[in-house]
Amino acid sequence: MPETPTLALVAHDAKKDVMVDFARRHRDKLADFNLVGTGTTGGRILEACPELKLTRLKSGPLGGDQQIGAMICEGKLQGLIFFVDPLSPMPHDVDVKALMRLALVYDMPMALNPTTADILLRSARLKGLKTTSETPEVGALTS
Repeated sequence: MPETPTLALVAHDAKKDVMVDFARRHRDKLADFNLVGTGTTGGRILEACPELKLTRLKSGPLGGDQQIGAMICEGKLQGLIFFVDPLSPMPHDVDVKALMRLALVYDMPMALNPTTADILLRSARLKGLKTTSETPEVGALTS
């Protein structure tokens, strides 16, 4: 059996409630992953869904974004869900862009909003399976 995939959950301040709602709605699917989350986001998810296996990292501006970036570079992360607030200025915008850049460079599945994250959670690739454009979604594989 393959190793349990790891998924990172990150949210800007204005999107933390959205991330917590997402985690509640998808707690059954998220339970299939080892999760990592940046500071407050991780804490809020664990408060709402204490049964999830989530490791809290540093706050994004204090190095959490870099910790996740290192996991991407080391092949320790299979996906990134990062609910970005495009309407608020971010003092650590450089860190956020660097994290997204690494996800792109390493061809990491990444969702930046809840609709795309819903789709990503059904992805066979996120489960570590080889995929093509004709690969069915994970739900179709198990039914």
